[in-house]
Amino acid sequence: MAILKRIPRPARYEVCDVTVILLALGAACCLGLGFVFQQAAAQHAPMKDFLSLRLLLDLVRMPLWVAGIGLMVVGMALGAVALGMGDITLVEPLLATNLLFAMALSRRLTRQRLGRSGWAGLWLLAGGVTAFIVAGRPQGGRSSGDHMWQWLIMGMVLGVALLLAAVAKRERVHVSLEAALLGVAAGLIYGLQDALTRISGERFGHGGWSALLTSWQPYAIVVLGVLALVMVQSAFESAPLRLSLPALTAAQPLAGILCGVGFLGDQLRVTPGALAWEVIGIVAVVAGIVLIGSHPAMPPGAGRTENARELQPR
Repeated sequence: MAILKRIPRPARYEVCDVTVILLALGAACCLGLGFVFQQAAAQHAPMKDFLSLRLLLDLVRMPLWVAGIGLMVVGMALGAVALGMGDITLVEPLLATNLLFAMALSRRLTRQRLGRSGWAGLWLLAGGVTAFIVAGRPQGGRSSGDHMWQWLIMGMVLGVALLLAAVAKRERVHVSLEAALLGVAAGLIYGLQDALTRISGERFGHGGWSALLTSWQPYAIVVLGVLALVMVQSAFESAPLRLSLPALTAAQPLAGILCGVGFLGDQLRVTPGALAWEVIGIVAVVAGIVLIGSHPAMPPGAGRTENARELQPR
């Protein structure tokens, strides 16, 4: 702490930002590898457990899935530390690079070359994240005191996620659309969970464990985490990874940035030039995610013959 006090204010923030970036990239690596392991196991789960808590009870018996969950927990812990040190509008785009690490592992398992689409997706994702961060220059500010606005945004994000999950559960949709809907729903919930993690970190920093455990946010984080986990594993169970993970990866930063700017007090540059590059960056990130997710190197996830469902209406 004494060393930090001797560092000039701008330099101190640069050191902090570098640490946040490294933590967020470490989190993305763990999440990406964990998702690949989880999907490899989930494709063998009984389809009767679709969108049910029983699915988690079946999966917990599979060592590969447990390893994937372990990696995801480490990734979430690193992400929580990054969110505690930095702004959600900085951390969320970096977490979206988890797809690059998932792609790297999948490519090694499938022995597929990247090719034009793979390299294009890689550069679009990396370039889009860089463009958004450089143009937006995310900075933390004072959290909004308007609790009605906070509840409105949180309710909207959660409501859309639950609606998408309900459509995937009840309507006769294609399996590819079903997996994408669940991926988007889980991504929205994870983005909301990240925002609540940021608030929990601030409460812990100001009041310690007593302030943290007497607030509702930590308990909401656990409930949202279980809900999102059921959605993700159901998507992994029902269809190939490339149909759900890109949707999840694209939705999470969008929800996180919305919460960050909407009620956490994060600020982005709003000059015409900066806004243009921020939009270009977000579009590039989404395009890169789609290209990487559709690459042949991503696991096909055929599963067992008796459990696999073809890409056709139910």
